[in-house]
Amino acid sequence: MNNGQIHTPIEKGKFIAFEGIDGSGKSTQIQLLNDKLKSEGIYCYTTMEPTDSPIGSLIRQILTGKIKTDNKALAALFAADRLEHLLNDDNGILTKISDGTTVITDRYYFSSYAYHSVDAPMDWVITTNEQSQNILRPTVTIFIDVDPDTAIDRIKQNRAHQELFEKKSRLVKVREKYLEAFEKLSDVEKVIIINGNRPQEVIAADIWEKIKGYFL
Repeated sequence: MNNGQIHTPIEKGKFIAFEGIDGSGKSTQIQLLNDKLKSEGIYCYTTMEPTDSPIGSLIRQILTGKIKTDNKALAALFAADRLEHLLNDDNGILTKISDGTTVITDRYYFSSYAYHSVDAPMDWVITTNEQSQNILRPTVTIFIDVDPDTAIDRIKQNRAHQELFEKKSRLVKVREKYLEAFEKLSDVEKVIIINGNRPQEVIAADIWEKIKGYFL
């Protein structure tokens, strides 16, 4: 019995995925957007891939060269880590969104499409991540598009070592694969491409202008 009271269900949170080649400035823009949304009274949770799960830890060891594996095996590990990211009962993306929290993730399945399709057919990579697609597509994917030379300069300044995917020639190919994937899936995915070769505050303002309609 509800004694005549009407209980309004909690509105589900939005899901925003940030994408870009390494050194694109995603982390900075995620923090700025998180701050902006909180200033608007919108509760956010930021997360990233690979996760800090055991699968994610294994991926990081592979990316830093501590463990060797085939690129297709690595792609499959990313797909498994992504499912853990979605479905974990404690802090999984689905749990957060169902509670009304907006989730912002640093990388989602478009990262796999771009990075792994350099070495494997893109259709195979997309199929490998099919379960994640079926479970949850982003409300919007924000791609920070930056010149690979600029990205490499940023990586050299900010990191003590370069990971497996951070060489310039590969980043050029990865950027091309990102654009290919966006075109390939344009009928089912909402993607906003942001010019990342500008000052941080200009980029942040541009992002907010393009996505505020989802929140206000």
